[in-house]
Parts: sequence; C-alpha cells; structure tokens
Amino acid sequence: MTGVRLPEQNQVLITGRLTRDPEIFRTAQGTAKCWFSVAVNRNYRDKASGEWKEMVTYVPVLAWREAAERCKEKLAKGSPVHVEGRLVSREFEDKKSGQKRTALEVEARRVQFLAPAKTAAAQEPQGAAAPAEAQVAAGEDMEEVPF
Repeated sequence: MTGVRLPEQNQVLITGRLTRDPEIFRTAQGTAKCWFSVAVNRNYRDKASGEWKEMVTYVPVLAWREAAERCKEKLAKGSPVHVEGRLVSREFEDKKSGQKRTALEVEARRVQFLAPAKTAAAQEPQGAAAPAEAQVAAGEDMEEVPF
C-alpha cells in the first residue's frame, strides 16, 4: 500500500544485571565506547509440568562518550541497571569462517545505576555500616544519572 505513513519507533527498555565487567574502547578519533551485557530474567509456568521455570535473555549494550566513562567507573559484574536506548544492528566479518554476520545490540541513550557505585563499596571497610545520613546522600545521586 502506498501513501500509508507508519510511525517509526525504536525504543528499548531493559532492566537487569551485568553479566561481566564493562569493557571500554576508544575509536580512532578518541571517542569512548563502553560495551557490557545485561541479563534479563523472565519467570514462567511450564504448561506440561506446571513447574515455574526461569528464562534468561542476554542483551548486549553499547554506551558512548561520557556515559561510557561513567559506566566503566561505576558498574561491575552483577550491578543492577536500567537501560533506555534503541536497537541497532551492525555487520561484521567472522574471523574464523570469513562469513558476514549481523549482530543486534542496544545503543544506550540513558543508563540508570540501581545500586551504589562499585568504587564506593570498595572503599568502605568490611563489616562497617554507613550512617543513615550517608546512605541517603549516596542514594540521591543514584536516582537519576543525566547522560
């Protein structure tokens, strides 16, 4: 059908935990890009057995520039995050077979950290509890991270 205009939407919302530490790279022009993968769980009831099962989806995420720098310094394996972005595809040549492949990943527009930064947790002594005022102050900067 000609003349039909469809709205072009490409929006992805993902909430999960990092599967490993983020990796940061630099383009030839020096632009920072950070790659990490998020595991998203889904629970469902198996119709045949009636048992609850869990399905895990691994979603590759790419953040750019200042967001990439922040992700590298504040995230680690297991960190909970909420990612807003768009789905992008890229083509590459498989090094082993030489065949062209296509990969889908989320290009992050916004990454919200859902737990204290790894650097803050690493600096706190083992077994010491932070005062309530410090906990509130630490939580304030997590609420929204502008990118």
